[in-house]
Amino acid sequence: MHELGIISSVVKTVENIMRQEGLTQVQTIVLQVGELSGVVPHFVEECYPAAVYETFMENTELKMEIIPGIVRCKDCGEEFSGVRYNLKCPKCGSEHLDALSGREFIIKEIIAC
Repeated sequence: MHELGIISSVVKTVENIMRQEGLTQVQTIVLQVGELSGVVPHFVEECYPAAVYETFMENTELKMEIIPGIVRCKDCGEEFSGVRYNLKCPKCGSEHLDALSGREFIIKEIIAC
C-alpha cells in the first residue's frame, strides 16, 4: 500500500507550506484524487490516521474530491469514463486511449484555524 507513503509526503509538504506562511495549525486539508491516478481513496482514508499520528496534523480533517477518469479512444474518438468501462472503449472495444482527466493527485486546499 503506497498510500501511506503518499500521505506521509503530503504531511511534509503541508508542514513546509505552514512554515513558509507562518501558520500554526491546520483545520482541514482537501485533496483531489483522480480515478486514474493509481491512488485508492479508501486506502488513503484508512492510512491517514497513522500518517498524521503525533504530528501537527493529528487533529486535521481530511477531505477528498474524486476527479473522474475521463478518457478518449484513439481509434474512434469516443470519450467515456475509463473506470466504468475498464479502460476499454464501449463504442469500438479499443484499448488505445488518452487520459483527459483523472490522473491528478493534488493538495487543493489547506484550511488554517
